[in-house]
Amino acid sequence: MAEVRVHNFSISLDGFGTGEGQALETPFGHAGERLHEWLVATRFFHAADGLPGGTVGAENGFAERHEPGIGAEIMGAGKFGPPGWQDDPDWKGWWGPNPPYHTPVFVLTHRPRPSIEMDGGTTFHFLDATPGQALAQARAAADGADVRIGGGATVVRDFLAEGLVDYMHVAVVPILLGRGVRLWDGLESLEQAYDIETVSTPSGITHLTFTARR
Repeated sequence: MAEVRVHNFSISLDGFGTGEGQALETPFGHAGERLHEWLVATRFFHAADGLPGGTVGAENGFAERHEPGIGAEIMGAGKFGPPGWQDDPDWKGWWGPNPPYHTPVFVLTHRPRPSIEMDGGTTFHFLDATPGQALAQARAAADGADVRIGGGATVVRDFLAEGLVDYMHVAVVPILLGRGVRLWDGLESLEQAYDIETVSTPSGITHLTFTARR
């Protein structure tokens, strides 16, 4: 059966998936780009931007698992745009005319709008729905392929709380943010539902993988 997956989701040592103060100029709030420097440095990310080089090894291996087999994505309103984007009818996401998804993408928002078809095969659909309802639509659109939960932290947490995630990769970055949106709140005893493995790398990143026990 097709799986529900989370890949390359970065958090701080104190569990924050984004910082406080998200805005157009600061998509990750006061965290800046610090949570994602490891990912941007990989060969996978360089190749996606048409650039040579990039790091290899374990971190590139994790990064490369982001795309294969994905047929649809679900993301939260905060990943699609800064606070207030719903008031801008021309806002089409952070990524320009050809977003990097190339699949149907379901954006969870309490203020839905008509779908937006972008270049490269990405179509954004806007839903006011529960995790289960959104997943049902994403599964239908994925046509047998896997569904990726793209974030932010609130969306990943909500899907975990309902037991809907089959596999998750979390990268723990050695910084302390102190404030923002935490991933783990309300997920006590999550370890009982998953087999958890860890990989430490010379960069200081600790990679955690969660595989659901069935």
